[in-house]
Amino acid sequence: MEYFFARLFAGHPDLRALFPYSMTQTRAAVFGMLCALIGKLDNEQEAAQALAGLAMDHRKFGVRVTHYRPFFDALVALAEHVAGPAWTAGAAVAWRSAVDYFDAVMVAAAANDARSRPAWWTGEVVKHDRRTDRVAVLTIRPDQPLDYEPGQYIPVQVPRWPRTWRNYSIANAPRQNGLIDIHVRAVRGGMVSTALVRRCSTGDTLVLGAAKGDMRVPADPASGLVCIAGGTGLAPVKAITEAAVAAAREGTQRPITLYIGVRRSRDLYDMGDIDALQRTYPSLRVIRVAERDLDIDGRVGRLPEVAKSHPSYRDSHVYVAGPAGLISATRRALGGRVRADRMHHDSIEALRFARRPDWEQVLASRAGETITRKRPRST
Repeated sequence: MEYFFARLFAGHPDLRALFPYSMTQTRAAVFGMLCALIGKLDNEQEAAQALAGLAMDHRKFGVRVTHYRPFFDALVALAEHVAGPAWTAGAAVAWRSAVDYFDAVMVAAAANDARSRPAWWTGEVVKHDRRTDRVAVLTIRPDQPLDYEPGQYIPVQVPRWPRTWRNYSIANAPRQNGLIDIHVRAVRGGMVSTALVRRCSTGDTLVLGAAKGDMRVPADPASGLVCIAGGTGLAPVKAITEAAVAAAREGTQRPITLYIGVRRSRDLYDMGDIDALQRTYPSLRVIRVAERDLDIDGRVGRLPEVAKSHPSYRDSHVYVAGPAGLISATRRALGGRVRADRMHHDSIEALRFARRPDWEQVLASRAGETITRKRPRST
């Protein structure tokens, strides 16, 4: 990736402005994207969907269709560089054929997406509620309608760190006034999260990307819901719960169980809203879970193990949200009790990447230059 971006920027220095100051995470993200794409090439439909997704997602970065060709030229140059003496005329033809296909699919997808929605939204912070020292709930008014499904997330950029985006789940079902809530925990070394929690206030402006994510409220009104949320993972399952409650008011009330896991009871930052929702919907059962607080009005223990003791998952859809480790542990705990097609969560690999502290950017901003540093192992 170092060779790839050096080649790209040497031939097209104007493209450097599209990328963050520190490239460490960007190089890793591009490498992962290329590996995932290559893994789909044997399935034309999956490959086309992946390419279309890339084209639509990259509009928020300011990428235009004229930028694709320089990127793909650098990719072919990288393949030739790595192959060395093994590079043949046949390989050159194959690579050129592949990137021509990539270019055609992405150009069409970007053009089609531009006809239905903007590349990004400007969002005004209309409320900044600091719930704890590290957690804030932000209410944002997009400048244009921002469509999403309960359970999805949006990329967010703060003025303090241009071209650096972080994903945050929307914490409410769609509202008529278009306002959206996000729950943000300031993580150590997290530039965007720290800015949103500790340096953001009412009236500030954010940049928002299009909603993404595969979690959806099940269409079957007869199925129950079991939502398992750790920390600010409460945000997407709260939106799913709100949507399910709103739909059930017009028909049969489906049973909903919401497990909310924290380390200590003082970390329960959104119980006012949850309690109010429970009062209006008797079929909602809320179970508080703390790892290290014997006095909690709920259960004590690790969230996956407590969720494992749930009486029955028969005819229920299960939604898990929170850190990647929590999702993996919950999958293992419930593996024998919940059908794979009824277990819903965001990509574990994407969550692991997103949770990495921005060490390189912090160091670079202090030193005034790009610094490569071995990232400390996460605890």
